[in-house]
Amino acid sequence: MNAIQFVENDLSSNNTIPDFKAGDTIAVDYKIKEGNKERIQTFQGVVLQRRSNGNTETFTVRKMSGSVGVERIFPTNSPFIESIKITKKGHVRRARIFYLRELTGKSARIKEKIRVKK
Repeated sequence: MNAIQFVENDLSSNNTIPDFKAGDTIAVDYKIKEGNKERIQTFQGVVLQRRSNGNTETFTVRKMSGSVGVERIFPTNSPFIESIKITKKGHVRRARIFYLRELTGKSARIKEKIRVKK
C-alpha cells in the first residue's frame, strides 16, 4: 500500500451510504451553518451521476425549484451529510443522464424500476 492510499484509508469516514445510481430519486439531509446556528435541510431530486471512487467520490443531484432546475454536487464522504434516503429507483440506460437538463414536463420523467419483494 502506498502512502496516498494509507492516508485516504485513514481519513475516510464511516458513513453508511445506500446503493443508488443515476436515475434514482433521493433525499439528502445535510447540515447548514448560519452564523453560530446549525440546521438540517433536505435536498430531494434525481441523481444525474456518481463520479470517481474512494474519498474523492461525488454525486450530482438535480431538483426543480419552481420552473428553474437546481443542481448540487455532494461529496460522498462529507461530514455535513446527515443521511441519504432513496425515494424511487429509476430505470435509465446511461450512467450520466445530463440529457435531463434539456427536457421539461412529461418528457423529463424517468420510468420507475419495479421492486419485487421476496
